[in-house]
Amino acid sequence: MKVLKFGAIWCSGCLVMKPRWQKIEKEHPVFESEYYEYDDCPGKIKKYGIEEGSLPTFIFLDKKGNELERVTGEISEKKILELVEKYKSK
Repeated sequence: MKVLKFGAIWCSGCLVMKPRWQKIEKEHPVFESEYYEYDDCPGKIKKYGIEEGSLPTFIFLDKKGNELERVTGEISEKKILELVEKYKSK
């Protein structure tokens, strides 16, 4: 499983989520993640259909790169862990 994280330095929700993700990734190294800055990665933004008003966006992918689930906004640590558990073997 891989998680694509899309955010921006000017996005308050993104700033809230950054340390939350860092903690989870440190404590649960069962998945790979990649972060894309909205203003610096127009190709990825276009490819995944990310809109400025939908930041932060987190896309869970399976081992083949297929999208499993997409969540936007500030989400709780509990919800992230539920998704990691749900998709960790995918």
